[in-house]
Amino acid sequence: MLEKVCDIIKGGAMGKIIKDTIHANGIDIGIYTQDFENEFISLTDIARYKSDDPTAVIQNWMRNRDVIEFLGLWERLHNPDFKPLEFEGVRKQAGANAFTMSPKKWVEATDAIGIVSKAGRYGGTYAHSDIAMSFATWISPEFQLYIMKDYRQMKIVDYL
Repeated sequence: MLEKVCDIIKGGAMGKIIKDTIHANGIDIGIYTQDFENEFISLTDIARYKSDDPTAVIQNWMRNRDVIEFLGLWERLHNPDFKPLEFEGVRKQAGANAFTMSPKKWVEATDAIGIVSKAGRYGGTYAHSDIAMSFATWISPEFQLYIMKDYRQMKIVDYL
C-alpha cells in the first residue's frame, strides 16, 4: 500500500488523494494520504519554520551521515525495491564536506519511496510521517512536539 501512496503523490492515478493540513505553532503543514495509514507530510512546509529557503534546509539535513543511515534503514524496512548497493555508495560519502544530497538525487540513486518531490501547484518535498518527524526534530524539538500534537489531533478526528 505504501508504494501506491508514493505513486499517487508522484502523479500516478491509482486512487484519490486526501489532502489535509495541520497547523503547528502557526505554520500550515500539508499532509497527503490515500489510505490513512501512510501519510506523507510536507518537509517543505516544516522547513519554512526555519528559513524562507526550504529547499536549502532539506538539502542541508540530507547531507548528515546519521540522516542518510536513518533513511537507508527506513527504506530497508519498508521498500522491497530499495537498492542497497547504491545506498552503500551514498552512505560512504555522507558527512564529507563536499557531499551534497537532494530528495531527487536520493530517490534516483536508491529507488527510495519514503521521500517524494512533487512539482507544480501544491508541490514540494513530502516524506512518510516517520521520516517527517525525524526531520522536524532536527529543525526544532519544540516545533516537532507541536507537529506531533496537531498530527495526533488530526488522527483522532479522522477516526471519529
